[in-house]
Amino acid sequence: MAGSMGDSAPDTGQREPYLYRERTKYSPEEEERLERQHFWKIIDAFRYYRTHVQERVNRTERQFRSLPQKHQRLLSGFLSNLAKIRRCVDQNYEVLQAIVHNCIHMFENIEYGDDDNTRKVGPSSTFDMDKLKSTIKQFVRDWSETGKAERDSCYTPLVEEIQRQFPPDQCDVSKVNVLVPGAGLGRLTWEIARLGYACQGNEWSFFMLFSSNFVLNRCEKVNDLTLYPWVHQFSNNKFSADQTRPVYFPDVNPQSLPPNSNFSMTAGDFLEVYTDPNTWDCVATCFFIDTAHNVVDYIETIWNILKPGGVWINLGPLLYHFENMANELSIELSYEDIKDVILKFGFQLEAEKESVLTTYTENDRSMLKYLYDCVFFVVRKPADHLSNGAPSPKDNQLDNSVEKKETAT
Repeated sequence: MAGSMGDSAPDTGQREPYLYRERTKYSPEEEERLERQHFWKIIDAFRYYRTHVQERVNRTERQFRSLPQKHQRLLSGFLSNLAKIRRCVDQNYEVLQAIVHNCIHMFENIEYGDDDNTRKVGPSSTFDMDKLKSTIKQFVRDWSETGKAERDSCYTPLVEEIQRQFPPDQCDVSKVNVLVPGAGLGRLTWEIARLGYACQGNEWSFFMLFSSNFVLNRCEKVNDLTLYPWVHQFSNNKFSADQTRPVYFPDVNPQSLPPNSNFSMTAGDFLEVYTDPNTWDCVATCFFIDTAHNVVDYIETIWNILKPGGVWINLGPLLYHFENMANELSIELSYEDIKDVILKFGFQLEAEKESVLTTYTENDRSMLKYLYDCVFFVVRKPADHLSNGAPSPKDNQLDNSVEKKETAT
């Protein structure tokens, strides 16, 4: 998939699995067919949401009614709470249908055919439904007041470092090109563009692309829409009302970027879309590098697309997405190994924090929480790096390292 949701900045050329680029080759016609098939599969997942979740609620009701009557009487509010859950699911469904409405026209250079609303929607996979539920929680992280603390811990360090590297009072920030791979619903990209930088987000997942297109292009009123992101969580609730509490979005008007802002989103595989060398002043990655089949591919691509003197700023964990997926290449490196490879490519380490605590789409009222102990680093491609295709000063070191490892095995 390679599409555009807006003008590129500059004029050049995720958390869902994709085939490793060197393992499978298709003809252009087959690529187009598979692309269209995948597109409609994700549309169908949005449309199957209500049926899927209501089946879960129905199962809960059946199990409740199987209890002895004396036990049911002790739980007098149980069925009324299930009724509330059903209403929340219906509300989520309405928002999800608004998201995919007219999605076939969202890409400038790709058409997916006419939308036939009469087409029967069959059951979606558990994997796709889990992705959709996760996408609903992304609205909390990126576009709600509830997600502010999480954004402050994840996005603010990146934004502040960009401002430190490219101070507004010392340079024309509108000429500073910043790329955000794995942009999700686009809030980090939007915040960087709001400060005047030329910022482009890149995303592969249709779940994220449909949703970011909706919030960035079709939402204008602050806190005008409501989602119930925790309605799928039946365990670890202290209070019944925690499961059905609403979240309002967007917490800001996405249309309120300053005039002449240079903000765009591109759709496609990061490794395939970004191949032009010496193009970007800054690459900012947040919870991204562990989405790779082979993280060395990501490091090599970032090295290639950065201008000499450009910086790569990263924050995130190493929860490798393909680690336990059958028939998927997955190379799980420690941070120690990743850092070693980064330096062997020729990057210069300028800043590093090996313990940045943060969460990811956290339900702050849940009795079970996950805390990520992330790494933050800033590395620079040397300003004197030869940009005419000549090898970097440390290419031989990298090659020798690979040869030694191969010999050792």
